[in-house]
Amino acid sequence: MYFPYLRGRQFELIAVRELAELGLLSRRILPIIEPVRLSAALLKTLETCREQDYILGLVRNPQVGSMIKELADPKNEQEGERFREALRQGAIMPVLCAEPELTEQLKWLAQEGIGQESVAVVCVAVDAIGEIDQAFGAEKPRFVFIPDESLFRRRLQRSADSVMFMDRFPKRSRNVDYLTTQDEHFSLDHLYYKEEGYVGFSDYSIAGSEYSESGFAPYAIAIHIVYLADDQSLRVRHFVSDTNDDIRDPAGKFSEALEKLVQWNAGRTAKLDTYGIRMLEELYNSRSYPGLGTVKKLCIMHHLETMSRFLEGDDAR
Repeated sequence: MYFPYLRGRQFELIAVRELAELGLLSRRILPIIEPVRLSAALLKTLETCREQDYILGLVRNPQVGSMIKELADPKNEQEGERFREALRQGAIMPVLCAEPELTEQLKWLAQEGIGQESVAVVCVAVDAIGEIDQAFGAEKPRFVFIPDESLFRRRLQRSADSVMFMDRFPKRSRNVDYLTTQDEHFSLDHLYYKEEGYVGFSDYSIAGSEYSESGFAPYAIAIHIVYLADDQSLRVRHFVSDTNDDIRDPAGKFSEALEKLVQWNAGRTAKLDTYGIRMLEELYNSRSYPGLGTVKKLCIMHHLETMSRFLEGDDAR
């Protein structure tokens, strides 16, 4: 089972919502959303997935963003009630990040009628392992998300159903740096997670684990496409613009990067044919620039649909 971990930015949320609406998201994929804002996109995504009977995981103690602060703001009372109603009505798995307040977080969930056995826990710091032991005692969380490292496996893998949680995206400090390595390994987790004792695997898709409150105008535009290689490993190919001396003309930069993607896909023996790829090709044919957020959304949609097909037994490269 695949648990893509997505920060609740607008376009990550829209990616999940649109895949659910289109029926392209496998039931073997359970997206984990760490909400960063009490936004309309978050509320609509929760409501749409409920209507489409898709299960989501929602981090109830987000570690980044302003979600907690916004929920407590009286000005957001209407949105807050809509959010709480979505939690009551939807098939949403509660997720907690392991932290010193974990015991208190479990008590708050218990007041909502949520037992410890229904809660998934994310543990990415060695010092947080003890917090899980103290908070859960003899009980077991539903899932525990851990890095694929020996210390975590020794302490936590036998105490609950464990999910391998890794950041597999090869992050560069600048988009232009992807020109030097345009195609590289992404992951083997989908092939070996069961052999290694996990019930599932999780990553940050093409977004990576780093979080920033605000974006910036890049000198270069890069489109990141994850695909299945002939050996069934996941690779990621980076399509980068050529005119990268300043931040002017992002539409032109996007066109340069997109043309490389379209030409590469056309030359493949088995073309990529997901919804996200088709929408990118439509943008190329119409010479349209939708903004970087939409480009990221389509790349995430492509990745999740690719994994959906693989997990359903149809790699459909």
